[in-house]
Amino acid sequence: MVQIVPSILSADFARLAEEIQRVEQAGATMLHLDIMDGHFVPNMTIGPPVVECIRKVTRMTLDVHLMISDPDRYISVFIDAGADQISVHQEACLHLDRTLRFIRNRGLPAGVVLNPATPVAMLDDVLELADYVLVMSVNPGFGGQQFIPNALRKIRALDERRRRLGLAFRIQIDGGVNEDNLADIVRAGCDWIVMGASIFGSPDPARTVARMREIARDAASVRV
Repeated sequence: MVQIVPSILSADFARLAEEIQRVEQAGATMLHLDIMDGHFVPNMTIGPPVVECIRKVTRMTLDVHLMISDPDRYISVFIDAGADQISVHQEACLHLDRTLRFIRNRGLPAGVVLNPATPVAMLDDVLELADYVLVMSVNPGFGGQQFIPNALRKIRALDERRRRLGLAFRIQIDGGVNEDNLADIVRAGCDWIVMGASIFGSPDPARTVARMREIARDAASVRV
């Protein structure tokens, strides 16, 4: 089933617990947390103490996306803070095979992320280790950017590999997703749709989540 995954990057941090509870009550079951270090990407966001606080106010799956230069150093820290699953960038991992195995050996699903300029072929030797693959449809670092259409081709390429190899990894997308392109993304083969500004920038985030879930459900019946 396709999931709409709210990203707190665009939430009102002065009312973060309230924002989280609203989207959870609307039916969201997963929450996306972007961890940025100001080095791998040109922005800084949150650290383990905030993840710990979020863990206390929601039962949603905490999908922790490490946009940092040395993810191996901090994986265990974020697991201890309450992460339910962790994704790391292919571009940031010197030994990606080892990193994914480490996350899985700690008992968590392991995800791998591709920046817009990174081809899908870079993951061919680790797809069997990935529980999910996140396609960045904007250049990482800031919310509210415009969707890069080439992401659709990458989703289709991943879906083709998944079918051909008999694998079960999920395909996730993050960046510039809105009501206008959501159906195309789902029909391309995407399972988890991360949305930040489109949800938390709307007048009623809970209603927006419900609406996006409806669009995704309809589109999933006609995937191409």
